[in-house]
Amino acid sequence: MNPLPLVRLPTSTNAVIRLHEADNVVVARVPLARGFEFRVGDVSTTVREPVPPGHKVAIAPIREGEPVRRWGQMIGRASRPIEPGEHVHVHNLAYEERAIDYEFPAGELPLPRSSAAAPTFLGYLREDGRAGTRNYIAIVAASNCASYAVLMAARGFENEELPPEVDSVAAFPIEGGCGIAIGPDTEQLERTLAGVMLHPNVAGAVLVGLGCEVNQVERYASEAVRNGRLALLTLQGTGGTRAAVEATRREVWKMIERAAADRRVELPASKLVLGLQCGGSDSFSGITANPALGHCSDLLVACGGTTVLAETPETFGAEHLLVKRSRSRAVAERYLSFVNSYRAYLGRFDSTFDDNPSPGNKDGGLTTILEKSLGAVIKAGTTPLMDALAYAEAIRTPGFVFMNTPGYDPVSLAGLAAGGANIFAFTTGRGSATGFPTVPVIKICSNSHTFHRMREDMDINAGRIADGEATVEEVGREIFELLLRVASGERTAAERLGHNEFVPWRIGPVL
Repeated sequence: MNPLPLVRLPTSTNAVIRLHEADNVVVARVPLARGFEFRVGDVSTTVREPVPPGHKVAIAPIREGEPVRRWGQMIGRASRPIEPGEHVHVHNLAYEERAIDYEFPAGELPLPRSSAAAPTFLGYLREDGRAGTRNYIAIVAASNCASYAVLMAARGFENEELPPEVDSVAAFPIEGGCGIAIGPDTEQLERTLAGVMLHPNVAGAVLVGLGCEVNQVERYASEAVRNGRLALLTLQGTGGTRAAVEATRREVWKMIERAAADRRVELPASKLVLGLQCGGSDSFSGITANPALGHCSDLLVACGGTTVLAETPETFGAEHLLVKRSRSRAVAERYLSFVNSYRAYLGRFDSTFDDNPSPGNKDGGLTTILEKSLGAVIKAGTTPLMDALAYAEAIRTPGFVFMNTPGYDPVSLAGLAAGGANIFAFTTGRGSATGFPTVPVIKICSNSHTFHRMREDMDINAGRIADGEATVEEVGREIFELLLRVASGERTAAERLGHNEFVPWRIGPVL
């Protein structure tokens, strides 16, 4: 059920990579000089101009208006005639949004079962049955007006000696929370903040508000408040910033004392909920890091675990592949509803999905959103799509699921974490350095050049695949094994550096 069947990658002696026999372009593995000659099958091609690594070269004549194909899929149309050996990029490849006849599933597949022989990790078993891979205390702002107090309270614990079972005290300042429309925007913010406070990686949380904001702290009163896992307070109610900081610290100390008794226990890998993210992608991302992560995703699903693909804009152009592999027509239609609502959302700002590829993406060889998306969805492996979820909606279905999020890394991670992802795998070609306050982020680099240049920020070098030093399956297994170690407490590069970005998705007007 592989959505993008890949041919075997060439060895390190090959200068170009052809991903599918139907492709009329290849990808430069190394810089190609003008006049360089290479062979693909029985056809020899001479490079007409310098081509950077990761960029495309035509291997057949392509007339104006004809499709340009990579992975056997259309990634755009030639905006002018292209000759063999020409560099194919923004100057001669145009984006086209086209209508697609979707192939919906005819029946309904059963949910996957846990494997009795699944590997295990050491995690924190929570009362609701979920598993924590970390044990944090969180201090969360209900609005921008409380964010300074939240930061001050959390900083007060930086030099404190905490019990060994407590990872740290994490701050969640936000820029919104007030001046927003009542309705979908406030509901989504409430869902997001509740999700990060009641997350399995969080032993206890304090929500701090000013007192008069739209996002009232009383909205979060729940069983978690009664059992001491969640505390609510406001600056106005406590007597101002300094008093609120001290009141927050007192509540945090109570939670630390309780969390000190928590212990890691052996748990099955089926308890892992892996959030998939890519950021600063390049052309190699869809050749090395994403296919390797896809293999890891398949291994986790086979264990009964959950893998969550996100970034709705970065599935556009590959949505027909996700529809075809959906568990049921209902799942496919819910996923497509997110794509269509996102299209309407972009239209309000005179934008399109093709505004997504960033300058860095294009420098790395990605030309259109169609090309970017086809490489991005490979992170989810080959198993059926079992569910489609709204932003920050609770993740309850095992197997491969989808969550509607933006492509912007910190916003996407916030939604995945709020849904319950307890570990992240993040692929990058340009070197994104994003982390998250309470969920470990594994960084997988798509090319060896960036890996070595930003070694301190990266965990795994998937560039070895393009270098001919490892296979997709070998690196995928390496990611899976690291996943289990990180879930058991091993620190990632982002954690060692202290990356803790948190940006909820704001979808409405600022009033």
